[in-house]
Amino acid sequence: MTIRKTATMVALLLLGTALQVNAQGNATPEQRAAAAAAAQAAKQAAVEAGLPKLQVTEQILPLHIPGHTLGETEGVSLNKAGHLFVYSRTGKGGSARGGTAAELFEFGPAPDYKFVKEWLPDAYSASFAHSVRVDKDQNVWIVDEGSGMVVESRPNGDLVREYGRKTEAIDYLESYLERGEKVTDRHPVGTMGSFNRPTDIAWDPAGDSFVTDGYGNSRVVKIGPDGTWLKAVGTYGSGPNQFSTPHGLATDADGNVYVGDRGNNRIQIYDYNLHFKQTLTGMGAPWSVQATPKYIYSGDGTGKIYRYDRATRKELGWFSTSAGMGQTGCMIHELYAESDNVLIRGACSIWNVERITIKN
Repeated sequence: MTIRKTATMVALLLLGTALQVNAQGNATPEQRAAAAAAAQAAKQAAVEAGLPKLQVTEQILPLHIPGHTLGETEGVSLNKAGHLFVYSRTGKGGSARGGTAAELFEFGPAPDYKFVKEWLPDAYSASFAHSVRVDKDQNVWIVDEGSGMVVESRPNGDLVREYGRKTEAIDYLESYLERGEKVTDRHPVGTMGSFNRPTDIAWDPAGDSFVTDGYGNSRVVKIGPDGTWLKAVGTYGSGPNQFSTPHGLATDADGNVYVGDRGNNRIQIYDYNLHFKQTLTGMGAPWSVQATPKYIYSGDGTGKIYRYDRATRKELGWFSTSAGMGQTGCMIHELYAESDNVLIRGACSIWNVERITIKN
């Protein structure tokens, strides 16, 4: 029996077990959630069984910071000079409320990746790191989930703009600890001018920014080059123009905005005006999305990466990364596509950055 046939049989067994649990009217919410996860895992295993498994090489980059620990490598990106930026959950503070778990580091080009400097030290926005991206003008942007802020810096490190504002720690403590208030709506409809745990950012050729927002709000926001908030699309759910943790974002030169709708196991594709175009499935949970001239890549927290043909949207294959590092989840948090066949991987359970080369 081939490996592909064996995988398909296992997937069918898992799916049958999940259907049995769902058929029981007295199943607990926990059992139903576990059954739904098993059904999704079975569905994904069946997809993978029908796809080529791509061959890759993985290189752990030699990133060293004098007198400091790199920490969780949530955000990774390169600029045109090949300098690597890592937005890491590390630091001397701690929690997102009043503390800091976010530092932005710059490293020189390959092969040495020598430490250059820390950006935005002691910034009020640095709370709980999530993403770092570099735009076409080489401005460096951080997306901070904990502070609910997006910050733009020039290539020399000078600040340009700050979007959103961090919730005052004293207000949080008074509301939820002293007065005992509760959050009654975990997924509110966001308002213009503020984020609720944003996750990623990308741009169109005109310089408009697109931000996935995020864990609290469930939407994509478009902001003009002058900082004007232009449009927002999305509410919480699994229907049209709905998201369940929009976690990753990418754009291409053909007018497409790719939104990694992680909780719904799909990529929703929009045009630059945020009009819906198409849905892609078959990639597990899209934690991070990248578009290259030839391909669309989607990275799952399980360490799996899926490749699609960008022109036809056909799924071409998949591969696994980060094996043998002691973790079973959150092994991919952010991807950066260096080229059609080279990806940079950051993680939230593994304290390193990988350079992945696809051989196929």
